[in-house]
Amino acid sequence: MAEKTKVTPVALPVRERSKGAKPLRIISEWLMPYYPNMRKKLTMAGISTSPDDFLNGVVISTLLGAVTLTVLTFLFLSSINADVIWLAPLSLVYIFICYQYFMLYPDVKITKRKRDIDYELVFAGRHLLIALKSGMPLFDSLVGVSKGYGAVSEEFNRIVEKVTLGMSMTQAIREVIQNCPSNDYNRIMLQIANAINSGSDVADSLEVVLNQVFREQVIALKAYGQKLNPLVMFYMIFGIIFPSLGLAFAVILLSLIGSTRFGIDASILLLVFAMISIIQFLFLAMVESSRPKYVI
Repeated sequence: MAEKTKVTPVALPVRERSKGAKPLRIISEWLMPYYPNMRKKLTMAGISTSPDDFLNGVVISTLLGAVTLTVLTFLFLSSINADVIWLAPLSLVYIFICYQYFMLYPDVKITKRKRDIDYELVFAGRHLLIALKSGMPLFDSLVGVSKGYGAVSEEFNRIVEKVTLGMSMTQAIREVIQNCPSNDYNRIMLQIANAINSGSDVADSLEVVLNQVFREQVIALKAYGQKLNPLVMFYMIFGIIFPSLGLAFAVILLSLIGSTRFGIDASILLLVFAMISIIQFLFLAMVESSRPKYVI
C-alpha cells in the first residue's frame, strides 16, 4: 500500500497564499518582466513590499484613480451639457497618467532617502574620524555613529549588525552600499573598505574623502544660491508684478471701452486668483526641490 504524501505545516500556508489569487494579479504578473530591477529599487527606497505585491498595488491604485477621474469628468461634462463621447479616450489617458504616477513612488522614496542620508553625513563622518584618530577601533567607532545622526546612522547600524552576526567588515560595508542611494556615503564607506584591504590608515583615507565631500556640498550650496536669483526674478514678474498690474490695466481698459460689452465679474477674479495660487505653489515647489539639504 503506497504511503500518502504528507503536507508539512510550513508548506500549507504558502500554498494557500498562492492559491488565493488577488484581484488583477494576472496584470501585475504580466508587467513583472518589464521591471527586472524592481526588487533592487524597492530595497534602495526602503520599501519592504515584494515586487509582485507592489505592482499589484500599483495596478489596483491605477484603476481606482482612473475610475475616479472618469466619474469626475463625466459629472463635469454633464454639467456643461457637453458630449460624453470623449470619456473613452480620456479614460485611457487617465489610466496611463495614474500608472506612471504610482510607478514613480519608489523613485521619490529613493530621492528622499538619499537626502536624509546626506543631511548629516559630514557631521557623522567627522565624528567617525575623531573617534578613529583618538585610537578607537573601527567597529567601536561605527557603533558610536550608529545613533544620533538620523538616516545616516541607520546605514552605519546595518554595518554594525552584519559584523555582529559574524560577517567581515569589508563584506558588510560592500553589501550595505549596494542598497544605499547616497553616492557620498558609498564613496566614504568604499574608501574605508579599500583602506582595510590595503592595510593603510583608515583615518587618513577617511579624512581625504570626507574633505572632498564637504567641498562638493559647499559648491552645491553656492550653485543653489546663484540659481535662486533668476528664480526670484521670474517669480516677481509672473507671480506679483504681472498679475497685479495686468489686472489693474484690464480694469482701466475695460472701463474705457464700456462695461456693456466687457466686464470683470467674480468668476474672472476667481480664475485670476487660482492662476496666481498655482504660480505660487509651483515656485515654492521648485525652490524646495532644488535646495540642497546639508548640515555642514
